[in-house]
Amino acid sequence: MKILFLPLLIISVNLFAQTKNDPEEVTRKVADRVIENTSFQFINNATGEKFASTNGKDTSSNVKAESGYNKWAYVNGVLNTGMVRIASVLNDKKYSDYSKHNFDFIFNNINYFKKLYDAKAHRPEWSSFFSMGNLDACGAMAAGLADVYVFDNKKDFRTYLDRAGDYILHKQLRLSDGTLARPRPRNATIWADDLYMSVPFLARMGKITGDNKYFDDAIKQVENFNKYLYDPATRLFFHCWYSDVQMNGVAHWGRSNGWLAVAQTELLNNLPANHPKRQELINLLLRQIVGYSRYQDTTGLWHQVLDKPDSYLESSITAMFTYAVAKAVNEGWINKTYLTIAEDGWKGLVSNVTPDGQIKDVCIGTNIADDIRFYYDRPKGLNDTHAIGAFLLAGAEMIRAEKSKK
Repeated sequence: MKILFLPLLIISVNLFAQTKNDPEEVTRKVADRVIENTSFQFINNATGEKFASTNGKDTSSNVKAESGYNKWAYVNGVLNTGMVRIASVLNDKKYSDYSKHNFDFIFNNINYFKKLYDAKAHRPEWSSFFSMGNLDACGAMAAGLADVYVFDNKKDFRTYLDRAGDYILHKQLRLSDGTLARPRPRNATIWADDLYMSVPFLARMGKITGDNKYFDDAIKQVENFNKYLYDPATRLFFHCWYSDVQMNGVAHWGRSNGWLAVAQTELLNNLPANHPKRQELINLLLRQIVGYSRYQDTTGLWHQVLDKPDSYLESSITAMFTYAVAKAVNEGWINKTYLTIAEDGWKGLVSNVTPDGQIKDVCIGTNIADDIRFYYDRPKGLNDTHAIGAFLLAGAEMIRAEKSKK
C-alpha cells in the first residue's frame, strides 16, 4: 500500500496544480464571484430600505447602488469589457448578459438621479455620468458600454456614446499639440492612465461609426504619450509629464504602464486591418512588451514600481501585462515565442487568486506624487476592482492560447 500511495499522491498534486492553473476554471471562478456579489439593488443609507427599482420612490441623496460593481466608475468599465470578452471566448452568454444587465440597471434608473443632480444635491449616485468632467468619468465606462451596444443597440446607449465621444474630442483639456491632459494637481499634466481612459473608447467609436476621426485621435494619443512618457534609459514609461516644467514625474509606476499596454492593445484590436499606421502601432506595443518583460519577477508577477524590486509584487499590473502579450501573440501581431512572458505572468496571477475567487495584492486607486515613497506606500487590498477586469481580459487570452495549443 505504501508503494502505491506515493505515486497516487504525486498524481493528485499534479492534477491540483493543473486545475489551479487552468485558465478557464480560474477565470470563471473570478467572474462568477463578481456575478454572485452584484445585487442590482439600491439601498437608502438613512432608512436601510433596499429596492430593485427607483420607480415611484421619493428622491433622496441617501439612495445609492448597494453593490460596488453597480457604480459608475472607470474600474467597472474594464470589468464589463472583461465580462463581454470572456463571454465571446467561452461562448457563454451568462457573462455578456451580466454586462447588459449592469448597464440596463443604470439606464433604467438614471432619471431618478438626474433629478438629484439637477437639484444640486450633494454627490448623488452616478453623478459623473452627468457631469462628464474628466476622462475617468466617461472613457472606460463608455468603452464597456460600446461593447454591450454591439449586441444591444439601445437608443439611450448610443446617445451616451455620442456624448462621450464629443466630450473627449472637443472638451477635454489638451496640450497645444492635441495631447490629452489633466488640469490637476498641476495644470496640463499628462497621466499615463489617460491613454486607457480615452483610446479604447475612441477606437470602438471608430469601428461603430466608421468615422476615421476617432481612429486618428486615438493614434495621435498613442504616438504622443510614447513621446512624452517613454524613458529610453529603462525602457519603461513614467507615470506623468508636467508641462509647467517640461519634465517627467518620479516613478515608473506599474499600473500606469499597464494602462498604456492595454490601451495600445485595444486600439490594434479595433483598427482596420489595412490601416497604414498598423505596423507602427504594433512596433510601439512590442517595444513596450520587451521593455517591461525585463522587469518580470521570477514568480511571474511585476512590482508596484517596476524598476524597484524592493517594492511589492502587484496583481493588476501583472494582469494587464499578461493580457497585452497574450493578445498580441494570439492575434499574430508579434512572434509566438513571446507567449512565455504571458504564461509566467498567468502563473503568478493565479497564485494570487484565493479559493473563493478573490484577487490578492491589488494596489488601490492612486494619484500622482513627486516622491517615490508615495508609490511604495500605496495600500494593497483584497479583490480591489482595479484588478478584476484586467484579470478577465488576461484570462480570455490565456484560454485562447491554451486552445490554440490543443
